[in-house]
Amino acid sequence: MTHHLLDAREMSHPEPLEKAVAILRELDTDSCLYMLSRRNPIPLLKLAEEHRLNVLSREVTIGEWHILITPNTEINLEGELRV
Repeated sequence: MTHHLLDAREMSHPEPLEKAVAILRELDTDSCLYMLSRRNPIPLLKLAEEHRLNVLSREVTIGEWHILITPNTEINLEGELRV
């Protein structure tokens, strides 16, 4: 699976959501958005779930979230985590 990395830890609102949505529009079933963030991006997650995308959001350390989103509903995103 191809990971499209978006490191949003130093970005200000609304830049992370805008960049994430742009990446999501380009994804195919063999790729995913891999986003790093200081917080859980609830609006992005809700949007992804509304579009029936496969979503995983995990706080790997305090204040460091890894978010994976793909249109591939068959893949286990746990195996794609890079921590």
